[in-house]
Amino acid sequence: MCNFNSLDDEAKLNHHKRLTTIADSFGGINFFLQFLEAIREEKNHPLTAGNSYFNSSFGKIKWNKVIFKDKITLLLKIRLEKNDDDNILPNKDDKQYKKVLNLVRTLKPIVFTIMPRIAQNREEEKAFIIKPFDIIGVDKTVLNPIFDIIFFCSIDKVKKILSYK
Repeated sequence: MCNFNSLDDEAKLNHHKRLTTIADSFGGINFFLQFLEAIREEKNHPLTAGNSYFNSSFGKIKWNKVIFKDKITLLLKIRLEKNDDDNILPNKDDKQYKKVLNLVRTLKPIVFTIMPRIAQNREEEKAFIIKPFDIIGVDKTVLNPIFDIIFFCSIDKVKKILSYK
């Protein structure tokens, strides 16, 4: 997802709309970008938090299972080595196949609940739920673009997606 330029116009527009909706739930693009900056500024990656919780002045994220650092390190590596069709699963004869498959099996059931701070004091629920992967088939798994944007993409890429026309 961080390679936004390689997408076709329809996919770019779709990602722009989804991300704009999420940014609006934070009270605007600037609040959303500040939330992402807070995630990036953490000393250790927030996904490795032992309490499965990330909190900032702009919002919070909760998930239902502890994620160990080795899983995040592998995820960071494989998200950059995707196939042409964005499949993160390597070929079955690749020596990394079993590790990546175990990573997908470990992270697939985890659900991330993101609650913007602006919504925490209101009666209406503005929280949204994301999963790390989109399972397309037996041999095809892609990284959820929103998950990728929230935890890994650079702020400049996110700004580019949000400003797409």
